[in-house]
Amino acid sequence: MGEQLPAFSAQGIHCIDTGLVRPGFDAAWLVVEQGRAAFIDCGTSHAVPAMLQALARLGLGPEAVDWLILTHVHLDHAGGAGALLAHLPHARVLVHPRGAPHLIDPSRLVAGATAVYGAEEMARSYGQVLPIDPARMHCASDGQSIDLAGRALLCIDTPGHARHHLCVFDARSRSWFTGDTFGISYRELDGPHGHFIIPTTSPVQFEPGPLKHSIGRMLALQPQAMHLTHYASVGQVERLGQQLLEQIDAMVAIAREQGQGDAQTLEQRLFDALSGYYAGRAEQAGLSPAQVLPLLAIDIRLNAQGLVCWLQRGLD
Repeated sequence: MGEQLPAFSAQGIHCIDTGLVRPGFDAAWLVVEQGRAAFIDCGTSHAVPAMLQALARLGLGPEAVDWLILTHVHLDHAGGAGALLAHLPHARVLVHPRGAPHLIDPSRLVAGATAVYGAEEMARSYGQVLPIDPARMHCASDGQSIDLAGRALLCIDTPGHARHHLCVFDARSRSWFTGDTFGISYRELDGPHGHFIIPTTSPVQFEPGPLKHSIGRMLALQPQAMHLTHYASVGQVERLGQQLLEQIDAMVAIAREQGQGDAQTLEQRLFDALSGYYAGRAEQAGLSPAQVLPLLAIDIRLNAQGLVCWLQRGLD
């Protein structure tokens, strides 16, 4: 099943299941160095107990956290930031400059999600989305390195999934915290040929060219592993990166081929076409489409919606 990854806990890297949707779907990360800590993404407000418990298991209190780094402000990554920060007296929030206004005033994020999911589902899945004091926020510039007790965490601008996306490189472990830039790879779909991965377009800011460029920047540092939000750590990085680049081109071609009609009809056609495409890739990977497609149903729907938004903007 491919290369064996090291135990990243020995390097101070800990994966936290936020509990969103199902086990093994949505991760946050905890990096610990010399008794100081940084969270990278945090899930929803429902995940706050799991985040604090992760600290406690390592013998750390909330006062040990210096940073809450958010790869981007989509609610599955950052919806609980305000609620978590209330427990972290010394932590600062690091975020892309484009994402900062949505943390200070999350009303547009909440309204958009509520319009899609409805108030009841919004409360059940995402809980309360609290604003963050601007005085506790720091906007990351491209190439900025922050210090965690002498451990450098490099932040780079990685648009493509969203224009306010950043990724974090940990030179100590030679690995990236990728948010959604390096796609989705659920551990249940690890197969005879290794990890199975797909890109995530997600409404509303998918841009294929920038996404491919962002992936290329990450691969250029020859990382040993990628720490995904959806879900956990993957190796075989060069192979997976090339698969993502190939799939982005294929998804764009599918979108152009299907690209006429009203949004609802187009979304369904794209969902069907993408399902067929991923079924073919599953078979090539030695997996059963009957196993892969149900697990990816939410993600395929979001990818179809992301491609519709991209087509409607008329962008290359």
